[in-house]
Amino acid sequence: MGSLIESAGRPGADSGWEHEHPRKGFFTDTSICIGCKACEVACKEWNQNPTDGDLELLGSSFDNTGELGANTWRHVAFVEQDSERIEEAKESGRRLVSLGMPTVGPRSSGPRPGAPSAPGGRPGDDLTGEDTTPPDTPEFRWLMSSDVCKHCTNAGCLDVCPTGALHRTEFGTVVVQQDVCNGCGTCVGGCPFGVIERRDDGTISPRSSRDEGEQKDPDHGTANKCTLCYDRLVVGETPACAQTCPTTSIKFGDREDMVDSAEERVQQLHSQGMTEARLYGANPHDGVGGIGSVFLLLDEPEVYGLPPDPQVPTKELPQMYRTAGVAALGMVAATALAFLGGRR
Repeated sequence: MGSLIESAGRPGADSGWEHEHPRKGFFTDTSICIGCKACEVACKEWNQNPTDGDLELLGSSFDNTGELGANTWRHVAFVEQDSERIEEAKESGRRLVSLGMPTVGPRSSGPRPGAPSAPGGRPGDDLTGEDTTPPDTPEFRWLMSSDVCKHCTNAGCLDVCPTGALHRTEFGTVVVQQDVCNGCGTCVGGCPFGVIERRDDGTISPRSSRDEGEQKDPDHGTANKCTLCYDRLVVGETPACAQTCPTTSIKFGDREDMVDSAEERVQQLHSQGMTEARLYGANPHDGVGGIGSVFLLLDEPEVYGLPPDPQVPTKELPQMYRTAGVAALGMVAATALAFLGGRR
């Protein structure tokens, strides 16, 4: 088990990260998200990202941004569910439990130093005796979830970047250097979660328009996504979204501690009869080697707009190269035989 934990908690050298620093990450507990969008606002304010659209509500949801993108690095989804869908979610969760769903219980007999003192809390919080059951009814509920870049262990965007603009930081996160990015968009196709995006040429940046009149964003045409507030991490600060979240739905810390806290929270919800609770991104054997932004979900990943089985697009490259090599040798052999046969 120890080797599995290590492989997920520390991206391998093949993914460009060889630091000894603890890997940082998020744990997003969707069961206590209230959809306030404080994280979205804090993210835009701190990173000075342009707005998306006219901020009018979408016709499909009580939402005004719709999805993650170059300008929206945090996005809160709103999903309405009736009693039939709620029971389907509970039943699918029961099946997972009966199959021996991994990461339901804590990995160790006690919390690590610095880990949250109670499931669902920040370090130092004591939620003993507090009712943390989501305020839903048997007939209707909202599923709300704050989505963000996953900072994958094996990051497809980083693998395919031809300029080295995408790199792994000392915190195990994946960050874009806009001054190196040439705007080719290769990383956009390399992300299995559809997170990274090129910023539209016509967007106006608050940081450029504040004092000089409206000007084009200096980052226009380049790839943009969550940096896990790298500029805050280097000075020991918490990312803006986690710092702002009023319900502690977004937690930040060492990734291993975040996974431990997530497992304890799942176990707590199961004990309350919420069999639909499950983890997403904590499995080091998934198609991206586990993600840095672990989620607790109350339904199938697809309901939240997440792929059920994300795969880094470069995963099959070694096999593709081998197959191409064998095919090339076969063509050479066939050509040689044809030439020799013609001479006879």
